Amino acid sequence: MADASKPLLIKRYASRRLYNTETSDYVTLEDISGFIRDGREVQIVDLKSGDDLTRQYLLQIIAEHESRGESVLPISVLNDLVRSYMSGDVSVVPQFLQTSFDMLRDGQSRVLENMTAMNPMAKMPGLGVMQAQQEAFMKAMTGGWGAGGTTSKPAEPPEEEPDQNEDLDAIKKQLADLQSKLSKLK
Repeated sequence: MADASKPLLIKRYASRRLYNTETSDYVTLEDISGFIRDGREVQIVDLKSGDDLTRQYLLQIIAEHESRGESVLPISVLNDLVRSYMSGDVSVVPQFLQTSFDMLRDGQSRVLENMTAMNPMAKMPGLGVMQAQQEAFMKAMTGGWGAGGTTSKPAEPPEEEPDQNEDLDAIKKQLADLQSKLSKLK
């Protein structure tokens, strides 16, 4: 498996085709856009010269999305970006944008953490056991489809606390009932 902390290296051939070095196949701009949406950093280099073309291709992806009506940047922001490029002075816009996006990412992480902490289900007795059993049940039902078509050993349930035994017994009974109903359907 590839190291997700390193940027995905894409090489551009003289024919302008883009080659994914991890999967050894050709990719499109839409594929690269998908990698980025999935949280992966990419680096695009020219095979012959070794020049880094990442910025050029990222701008092209943004331009294509904007041209399809998927507008993210308001006209006033685009005008300000053009002005910042055209002025001879050193612009603070790049640093401002980087700081703004960093703050946005951090804020989103905190919101997700707070939502998880505030979730009343997170403190429910036996939730961990129930989630583990649900995962095992889904793997059994799907034959491990989510894991690339291979089945895997069921996850070991977390250690039980003494007050969770009643919940666990009820869940086991429900699971046994479901399994017997499924076997009757076959």
